[in-house]
Amino acid sequence: MNLEQLQYIIEVSKSGSLTLAAQKSHITLSAISQSISLLENELGVSLFTRSRGQSAIPTREGKVIIEKATEILMKVNELKEEANDFKNTLSGELRIATIPGPTHLLINTVSRFKQDFPNVKIEIFERGPNEIIESIQSHKIDIGLIVSEDLIPKNSGLVYERLLEGRMVVGVSSNSPLSSLKSLSPEKLQQETLILYDDPIIKNFVEEYISKFGKTNILFTTNNTVAIENAVMSGLGLTIGLDFSFLKNNGLVPIEIKLPNPLPVHYGWVRHDGKFSSQAAKTFLNRLSLEI
Repeated sequence: MNLEQLQYIIEVSKSGSLTLAAQKSHITLSAISQSISLLENELGVSLFTRSRGQSAIPTREGKVIIEKATEILMKVNELKEEANDFKNTLSGELRIATIPGPTHLLINTVSRFKQDFPNVKIEIFERGPNEIIESIQSHKIDIGLIVSEDLIPKNSGLVYERLLEGRMVVGVSSNSPLSSLKSLSPEKLQQETLILYDDPIIKNFVEEYISKFGKTNILFTTNNTVAIENAVMSGLGLTIGLDFSFLKNNGLVPIEIKLPNPLPVHYGWVRHDGKFSSQAAKTFLNRLSLEI
């Protein structure tokens, strides 16, 4: 067993594909497949259920092993960072911008990072995806966190890496009769009043799946997430967003949207291609990639 094998099984678990994991790890498909097979033989368990299309889904045992592998790699990274601290204490500024909604996903990583590197000044901003991309291009921020790499202009000199996979859901008040439902159809949503976050991903989703059943009743569209939550909790309507954007304690209940072939939506980081803007940015992203 070696660290590379642990990294491979984590990458396969994230992407759900041996082919994509091999590409990201810059090795051949046969090499990653053989490496995982050797690890499975050594452990005596099957880590993935594989298909002819090279998709790979973690088995029950595999999920436990992958979780442990993630913890091991986090500890290894922490060990490397501690060793680096003896040479050079990390300092400077780290400017991070994220789309509103998933900001809470950063809090634990930021908290631990600040404890380990108190000399790094961190600033977190909530911005729209286009503004985040423009800010990175103009070097106003170091790291941007957005949904979908499709928003990044071609030949922009920016790179994108997926961190988390999610799906669009409906957010309803916990007091709403709809909160007991397991799913809602787009046709049903067309009959409801919607309160939307001003985002191209959400706008395109509404136009593609809901508006085709008739004119959509949109009460208002805003960038203010608190206003959306308050309006939904007051019973003025429903909202639509990514499942990982809904906090369990904000009173909103996420409900599945019944679609024939739902496509996943990815939350990931974007930065300049090539060299990191700072060692702080590189260290933070390494941690975020393992922890999120």
